[in-house]
Amino acid sequence: MNLAYRIVNVFTVGDDPFSGNPLAVFADGAHLTDDQMQGLARQMNLSETTFVVRRREDGADADVRIFTPAHEMPFAGHPTLGTAYVVSSLFGDGGTVVLRMPAGRVPVSHNGSHWVLTTAVAPSTAPVAASRAELAAAVGLAVGDLADVDALWVDTGTEQLILPVRSPEAVRAAEPDVRLLRGLGEARALSTLVDVWAPTGETTVEARVFYVQGSSVVEDPATGSALANLGGWYHHHGERGISRTIRQGAAVDRPSELFLEVDALGAIRVGGAVHEIGAGVLVI
Repeated sequence: MNLAYRIVNVFTVGDDPFSGNPLAVFADGAHLTDDQMQGLARQMNLSETTFVVRRREDGADADVRIFTPAHEMPFAGHPTLGTAYVVSSLFGDGGTVVLRMPAGRVPVSHNGSHWVLTTAVAPSTAPVAASRAELAAAVGLAVGDLADVDALWVDTGTEQLILPVRSPEAVRAAEPDVRLLRGLGEARALSTLVDVWAPTGETTVEARVFYVQGSSVVEDPATGSALANLGGWYHHHGERGISRTIRQGAAVDRPSELFLEVDALGAIRVGGAVHEIGAGVLVI
């Protein structure tokens, strides 16, 4: 079986072809089993790989499944934007692509290389049971590095820990402990992902996102789901009609630029540039 795939970078910065977060998209995944999709995601070894499993004509353009090298995800931001780009290039669109995934239907619009999604579900939040000392230790910071406002579990499709800290310097100093980070997620039966962030100006944010994979902590260069959940954090705190530019990925030499909007009605939008850098065929 020959399987064509495309490689795109999502949340790129300017003309840098190697910025942003890479994504592999298999546009014809209809005949693949779950095990084959998981095996292909492990083979590609990117943060996520997506599979277009069905072309639709019921108001959605395609059904999509998202896999990390270790498990399937109901929703993730950069795979949604990158897959919408590929679906649009294959099937055509009128400016909006609607993808259906386990978390729900996600409309994605674009203007040139800039793509924007509106989250499929309203944000839900939950308090963090861990103490401030436990949170600080899990990300390798001092208690005094944490912001005065509380961390939250936020879910706009995938639940994650949104952890504000006092300064960009604290963001850059974070060195998570894999055992402690895993423990935060185990308390909620989750695969832990934590967004450590701080404002750098009135409308700018610096962030780093960490997750546990096997026995290691992995730093993600650009994380749309965490950005959506940051929007949920702002939403929880009553902030509407705001926009933010988030910079992520510098610590892993993949600088990325992401755009967040929480509109006056509380809708959360995540956007960024998508650039294709290659294509190929796998034979299995």
